[in-house]
Amino acid sequence: MAALSGAPAERRILVAHGTRSASGIATVHAIADAVAARTGPIDTAFVDVRGPSPSDLLRETGRPTVLVPAFLAAGYHVHTDVPRHVAASGHRAVTVTAALGPDHALVGALVRRLREAGWRPGDTVVLGATGSSDPHARADVRTMAGYLEEAVGGPVPVGFLAAGGPTVADAVAAARVPGRRLFLAAYQLAEGLFHTRLADAGADGAAAPLGTAPEVIDLLVDRFAQSR
Repeated sequence: MAALSGAPAERRILVAHGTRSASGIATVHAIADAVAARTGPIDTAFVDVRGPSPSDLLRETGRPTVLVPAFLAAGYHVHTDVPRHVAASGHRAVTVTAALGPDHALVGALVRRLREAGWRPGDTVVLGATGSSDPHARADVRTMAGYLEEAVGGPVPVGFLAAGGPTVADAVAAARVPGRRLFLAAYQLAEGLFHTRLADAGADGAAAPLGTAPEVIDLLVDRFAQSR
């Protein structure tokens, strides 16, 4: 996919959730740096745990701004937090793009992470996600599981770690087949508390978060480009 060229006419902000995990924050910044190498400068904001917040950055200038929510499902943070920050900033020239997922483009990254964890065709797969109180976000995760089913050649049940059911542990228990290994695909962007919980959910292996997978970077570059 082509890089965006020329001096940027607008400011670009990548919005992520936020985490107390130093490695998780480093991953978010690495993602932003990889996107910036193709689009031009990008600032990073967080809606929870740490700053700067989107409204903090938006108050800095009235320059036209493109804001991309780097969330794998469009739940509370995308539908409520981000618009709230935009409104609170008083900024009058903000374009908010679609969230990062669900998207067919992420399937390749999920399968690669599974293979890196030891998964092989024929092994059972459960898609583990953080979860959300927003039913639309949970539906987004199930949509992504449907995309993944086509790639792994079998059912991909979903489990949630925080809000929503079934829990990851229950999904793993229900999907167990005697004599067959079971792996968790991590529908997560970066390391943190929830990925640690995923790794402890009783599967034979848990994939790493998507992180700086090429598919993630390509998709974010496309999100910024679509605002033009």
